[in-house]
Amino acid sequence: MNNFMVDYNVDVIIENKPGINDPEGDTILNDLVLKGKFSNVKKIHSAKMLKFSITEKNKKLAESKVLKICDELRIYNPLVSKVTVNVNSA
Repeated sequence: MNNFMVDYNVDVIIENKPGINDPEGDTILNDLVLKGKFSNVKKIHSAKMLKFSITEKNKKLAESKVLKICDELRIYNPLVSKVTVNVNSA
């Protein structure tokens, strides 16, 4: 059994679920279209990324610990938010 701890970088990306309004993305898109430089861009989705550095026994535990932190601190609303987690060795 692996008892040593490893440093991980965990990225948590929080974005609106499909069908949920994204005013920030819409504002950026409207600004691009109004300026006329990037009229070929059809949609922009905004997201928030949190970057954690955590020491844990394995990737799965690092991911679950970070998700628990996010849940306990109510960093996102599970009814409207989609969460993607990426775990990499530091």
